[in-house]
Amino acid sequence: MAKRQPMQPIDFPILYITLALLAFGLIMVLSAGAVRGFNATQNSYFYFSQQLKWTFVGSFFALIAIKFPFKLIRKFAGIGVFVSIGLLMAVMFTDAGITAGGSARWIEIAGITIQPSEIAKLAMVLFYAHILDRYPIKQGCDQRIPLGILLSTTALVLALVYKQPDLGTTMVIALTCAVMLLQTEIRTIWFVAAVPTLGLPLLYFIHSTEYQWKRILVWLDPWKYAMDLGYQITNAEIAFGSGGFFGVGLGRSLQKYGFLPENHTDTIYAIVGEELGLMGTLLLLFLFVALYARAYHIIRECPDRFGRLVGYGLTSSLAIQTTINLAVVTGVLPVTGITLPLISYGGASLVITLVKLGLILNLSRYRKKVPKGQISKNLSNISV
Repeated sequence: MAKRQPMQPIDFPILYITLALLAFGLIMVLSAGAVRGFNATQNSYFYFSQQLKWTFVGSFFALIAIKFPFKLIRKFAGIGVFVSIGLLMAVMFTDAGITAGGSARWIEIAGITIQPSEIAKLAMVLFYAHILDRYPIKQGCDQRIPLGILLSTTALVLALVYKQPDLGTTMVIALTCAVMLLQTEIRTIWFVAAVPTLGLPLLYFIHSTEYQWKRILVWLDPWKYAMDLGYQITNAEIAFGSGGFFGVGLGRSLQKYGFLPENHTDTIYAIVGEELGLMGTLLLLFLFVALYARAYHIIRECPDRFGRLVGYGLTSSLAIQTTINLAVVTGVLPVTGITLPLISYGGASLVITLVKLGLILNLSRYRKKVPKGQISKNLSNISV
């Protein structure tokens, strides 16, 4: 792709769906954050104005990502992962780290608060794409070099993110790396061995960490702990139940009046269910499915392996994060702090999400027209 010129304009369906989700998110942040904003700052529009500001900042960087020469993205792959590792270490081991809600996830540089784990999500995708393109993992080839580089780097990043603690982001990064490896001809034995090798230590760490183990117990029977540890998930269920089919009306949520924790961030989907009902939640779910399905469709038309890997990794990262958030809010998974892309309040998450979508739109400029008879062939070409 480095020697190719863009053959198409950006993919407008991806752009339009992204704008629709952004507008949806701003409306819900305005509604869900109004009470908390007034209680904290005497300004009901505080969280909305902050989210709007970060929307403009993210859009600016997304435009840069769209126009950024793709041949230079590879050059930042290695640098990006080392920068993210350095920032993660700075959060954990220096006074620059900022602790909030019991987690040290932020660092302040030149007056700007940065969340290194969000940068790591993007950096790991670019790093994996670069290594897997440079050292293709194919049957009959020596797989030790690329796997040694990737797995050692992944283990370090995951350990630093988990230590913050941030189990949700750890899961997103780990699963994204796994699905990128699935696009290669890696031996099945590696995945079979990875389940006990990674799963058993993770289970041990969760069991030995009191608050994380309690979350597992709460997940198994939330109403048993409804007035304590299960307060968040039970109130999310109340919100969904109160919304019914069409909702109580936009802006008329009762759960946002101090009942549902993190109602403008991690659990904003429950407010969607309460105010807009089942129809609103299904509409939002449809927009996410349409966005990711379109992105995967565009990726398979990319003529370059590095580009396909980048696009597949970025889309998978967003899809995994979306799935985990929705699963947590609906009680399918135990509670873990992770935002809903483009919808939840949060500057770092929103900016990085828009940069990812900007890079996907950048990729869409290099797509080629595919005859209908060639679609199945291109699907097999995604595997590298």
